[in-house]
Amino acid sequence: MNVTTAPALGSCRQVSEVLNRVGDKWSVQVIVALREQPRRFNDLRRQVGGISQQMLTRTLKVLERDGLVARTVRATSPPQVDYALTPFGLSLAEPVRELARWAIANLDTLYDNRARYDTQNDGVNSP
Repeated sequence: MNVTTAPALGSCRQVSEVLNRVGDKWSVQVIVALREQPRRFNDLRRQVGGISQQMLTRTLKVLERDGLVARTVRATSPPQVDYALTPFGLSLAEPVRELARWAIANLDTLYDNRARYDTQNDGVNSP
């Protein structure tokens, strides 16, 4: 896709499909947590604060289905399961990291802009 011209409608739908997957807060946090090293389920759950066991399981399955995360079961008693980013997942980790940096650097500006808008519009149309 040529980024200097307006994207075709089909391209927007394709981008939206990817953004829907990686744009949810749990997927992003799992990708960030796995960026440095593989992790076992409970370690990953501690790294991704606030996620329920059910939501983490669901998120990992979706990321595995999309080829972003690999699940490895070790034949121990009890079995140990590790989760790691695949090469495909690692290729996404850096853009996600840059987005996180941008968000942290611009959060105050975002809040200031919202407050200014709400003041000018007397809170109309604010979520």
